[in-house]
Amino acid sequence: MSEFAELGMWYGLRGARVGQCVTTLPNPKFTMHDSEYVSFSTNNYLGIASCPRMKAAAIAGVQAYGVGNCESRLLSGNLQIYNDLEEKLARSKGQTRALLFATGYLANLGTLSTLPRAASFARPLGFSPSRDHSYAYFSDEFNHISIREGIKASGAARATYRHLDLSHLSDLLQRSKATTKIIVTDGVFSQDGDIAPIPELLQLAERHDALLYIDDAHGTGILGPHGHGVLDHFGVSSDRIIYMGTLSKAYGAIGGFVATNAVIVEILRLTCSAYGFTSTLPPDQALAVKAAIDIVADEPERRERLWTNQRHFVKRMSHLDDVLLATETPIVPVLVRDAEKADQITALLHEERIHVDAIKFPAVAVDGARIRIQINADHSIEDIDRLVAILSDNTDLLASVSPMRLRRASRR
Repeated sequence: MSEFAELGMWYGLRGARVGQCVTTLPNPKFTMHDSEYVSFSTNNYLGIASCPRMKAAAIAGVQAYGVGNCESRLLSGNLQIYNDLEEKLARSKGQTRALLFATGYLANLGTLSTLPRAASFARPLGFSPSRDHSYAYFSDEFNHISIREGIKASGAARATYRHLDLSHLSDLLQRSKATTKIIVTDGVFSQDGDIAPIPELLQLAERHDALLYIDDAHGTGILGPHGHGVLDHFGVSSDRIIYMGTLSKAYGAIGGFVATNAVIVEILRLTCSAYGFTSTLPPDQALAVKAAIDIVADEPERRERLWTNQRHFVKRMSHLDDVLLATETPIVPVLVRDAEKADQITALLHEERIHVDAIKFPAVAVDGARIRIQINADHSIEDIDRLVAILSDNTDLLASVSPMRLRRASRR
């Protein structure tokens, strides 16, 4: 029997299954098995994905260009609308240039794997550096898996610092002999909901002559006074920053991008396989994202509703605040620790027509299971209160955060 067959049997015995099929997408309400549910697990934070302006933009794109771009942008697939969107994304993030990718995952995987190897593509054409260069990545232990895989694929030296531990990071930077150091962090950590201390990380980058790479997938569109993301939230900018974001969360579409200085963008455009050796996002999605950026700017009431709902949930959970991993963002994880108990809670919620995902290993540590509550602009107060009531009735299934904090370094 092959190992795959053995694995299949093992997973089958554990009751592993794919996600349930639904007939509509969460906005945040959706239909499954002819019943209506409320989702607290959607990345469509602002309810933009199905709003009339987004639909109209996408329909116009389909009518003008069809349903897909079947070319690489390095060949004949570089439509002007992609350049226009890149310019708009760069401006909104306070950066000089931007580069689109088909997904956020590809943006991280492609960019991080390419930067340390970019010179190797130029050497056969005659490029000769004036000195020997070496690269090293310094990554928060809770960074998204696409970051970790991109760094690993780069072949560069890499070090992992304890979550948000700036002293540990500073020590690693001090000891590194690399000529190019790149600090990498999520802006909002997807499974914990906390925000990286960007100003302090930027200070470390300046002190150690490093670059700062920020994956702002869950901050783009919702953080900051203008909804531009974590840089807007802290009011910082720097030529040292490489800003990455996704278009499939608050912007309600599909795709990813990197925004930074013109030199790095041009190097990635010419050397990054994840950009040049694949088709990019469909043209209708590019037009939809342009509309989404305008919607975030023109309809601030969406973000206002989101944060009103977030504050209401946190306040109503104040009697259970010891089970909340973070309360800074619309991602508010409730710690359970035990995976079977996490599944039990989601089943109880399902009976009440509420959908919440149980987050378990390998997304978190084996003993770090939680239910990740994602607040939405279109949740009603009644929806939130029903969720809180069910959690309050099942406190025996929840776990205090304190023991978890002591063991955070054990997480993958």
